[in-house]
Amino acid sequence: MQWFVNKGDTVRQFDKVCEVQSDKATVEITSRYDGKIVTVNGDVGDMVAVGATLVEIEVEGKAGKDGPVQSIGNAQLEEETKLSVPSSSSSSSSSSSSFSSSSSSSATVNNSKVATTPAVRKIAKENNIDLATVPGSGPKGRILKEDILNFVGGGVAPLSIRTPASTPTTSPTPTPTSPQAQPQMQMQINRPPPNPNRTEPIRGFGRLMVKSMNASLTIPHFGYQDEIELNNLADLRQVLKPIGEANGVKISYMPLMIKAASLALNEFPILNSSISSDETEIKYHGDHNIGIAMDTPRGLIVPNIKGCQHLSVLEIASELNRLQAQGAESKIPDGDLTGTTFSLSNIGAIGGTYMGPVIAAPQVAIGALGKIQTLPRFGEGGEVVASKIMNVSWAGDHRVVDGATMAKFSNLWKLYLENPAVMVASMK
Repeated sequence: MQWFVNKGDTVRQFDKVCEVQSDKATVEITSRYDGKIVTVNGDVGDMVAVGATLVEIEVEGKAGKDGPVQSIGNAQLEEETKLSVPSSSSSSSSSSSSFSSSSSSSATVNNSKVATTPAVRKIAKENNIDLATVPGSGPKGRILKEDILNFVGGGVAPLSIRTPASTPTTSPTPTPTSPQAQPQMQMQINRPPPNPNRTEPIRGFGRLMVKSMNASLTIPHFGYQDEIELNNLADLRQVLKPIGEANGVKISYMPLMIKAASLALNEFPILNSSISSDETEIKYHGDHNIGIAMDTPRGLIVPNIKGCQHLSVLEIASELNRLQAQGAESKIPDGDLTGTTFSLSNIGAIGGTYMGPVIAAPQVAIGALGKIQTLPRFGEGGEVVASKIMNVSWAGDHRVVDGATMAKFSNLWKLYLENPAVMVASMK
């Protein structure tokens, strides 16, 4: 995805070398040595095989014989050490990763270049922008990504026409009839250039989605929808919010809906199962590893909260907060992306009332939650009242789940949400 070093740079242990992305996660690989970068292998967007050499680092002494690798000082460099792509089983791994050989964010560039990062250079190249005209807000005038994006969007004037705030112009404004008026009255408008045609490879999370959706085509889906009234759940959430804040946890509606789903799965375990590839066996999963679809900067991912049947609402909220924070940085560990047994998609957080969710094999069910709306409904006495309404759309694998089972599961889940006291009474 990007390099943090260039050939000739010095690095210390734990300095960032590069950022890589696999099908499931994005990680930063760090140096294990103090030394100087001798070679940098791979360009932005390259696919690099597991075990391939990323960089070669020249270090002082011989690691493993003369003790720990020493920091680079004025001593003679004697040994070259290779840093390669780790396997996907490593905590900082990538089975298929992307790299860049452009200048790093900490490199000193020559007179023909501008101090910036490879990502900024790429944006400038795509938009035909001379970086020398882009104002930089980073240390020593370094151009940051937000600087180039603001420049492209027309929110920042080029350096060549910017007037310093400390030296305001005082020249008189010419009259419209003056021969010199027309040129001076023309406004400088920074319009973003038109988006060029381009082709991008499908990598990272995109590749994972292609594989997952191709597998989903083998599942015969059926849908079921219902309406949930959330007035009582909203009251419960208001009670729980200060308790969560006291524990450093943000409590939204989602943890309550996850817990309600787990309680309902206790009564309908078929929805927490998977079917064998030869369609001869059904595996019932003891743990409720409930996946939550998340829209991240790098695409859609579905991490899961493991063992929801054993967790309190507060514990589920804490795990959800962690996954959301890591998802925003595209740094969710592989372990949180595997082993999902049942999924919920909160599409209503973005918009929309109904959705046709797609089951991710080998799961057999998924639910999509619509946005919560305040709508008029009839009360017990026939009066019109304002109610918080949410629609849910379920999808089931019709090979092992029938419509009656899905309806009963949904009714129980609905009961827990509309009457939270019943949900609390059902917890163990």
